[in-house]
Amino acid sequence: MPDPGRDQDPTAALQRVLATLSYLLTRSRAHERQAAQAGVTAARSDLWLLMALEGSGGVSRVGDLADLLMVEPPHVTRQIGQLESQDLVARTPDSLDRRARKVAITPHGKAILNRLQKTSQAGLHEALAGFDDADIATTVAVLNHLVAHAREKHRRA
Repeated sequence: MPDPGRDQDPTAALQRVLATLSYLLTRSRAHERQAAQAGVTAARSDLWLLMALEGSGGVSRVGDLADLLMVEPPHVTRQIGQLESQDLVARTPDSLDRRARKVAITPHGKAILNRLQKTSQAGLHEALAGFDDADIATTVAVLNHLVAHAREKHRRA
């Protein structure tokens, strides 16, 4: 595998390291190992949906979740059905639109998500040993900017 930091151009080096990190983080075995450590059996995409729900205050409309996850609403609807059968989410009436339904993360869903996040944070804490909080905060700011840019590009597409 190429060295992620070998390029002299900082943007090229960042692109290479992000591609490498993306590859490593999206490997099924990595998710399965981390999920097993947390005692979780939910799929990676299920956990993303739960994280999106939690980030929305625990309740969201399907269309808003689809926008956030950058997928089509029918995909989210199918996934919600699967998560609902596992008691990870529940559909609730939308008080503003009687035809619409909202999705809420259940206490069981929160517990599953919290277990996985604690396991993930422990791994990050170990990997980031030696870096100070200011360096980590700068990294978070840069990555949040890249995420916002990617979301904006997706909306325009």
